Amino acid sequence: MRPRLSLTHVLAIAATAALAASCQSKTPAPTQDRSALSTMERVAVAASNCWFKSGDATFAAYKLAPELNSFSGRPRILVVHKGSPESRPLLVVQAEGNPSKLDAFGPMMDTPAKPRIAQDVIRWAGGNKSCS
Repeated sequence: MRPRLSLTHVLAIAATAALAASCQSKTPAPTQDRSALSTMERVAVAASNCWFKSGDATFAAYKLAPELNSFSGRPRILVVHKGSPESRPLLVVQAEGNPSKLDAFGPMMDTPAKPRIAQDVIRWAGGNKSCS
């Protein structure tokens, strides 16, 4: 039979835990740069790793074309056909401002891949580097 803890014991344990937690030094978490360029750099690296270098079948026929050095203030990445990179982009993901506002558009956003693309881009823009 397990010993039962009274409410007094539970409160004492909770108070001890709270006191111990408050005594630990709290270092502030580093703030993440939310500028358009920094956001799109994160998205570009993750898209390259997760969509293209991983061999993902959804993106096998395409190539990533980052355009991060933008004089318009809208750094972006493009997804284009592998065989004709000069052709019209199938997907454009761009950011603007600080904090950045993201936008994704193009023919790929009218396919079943749209929800996944949106989820991936939002996750990567927030700093999560995972592929799923």
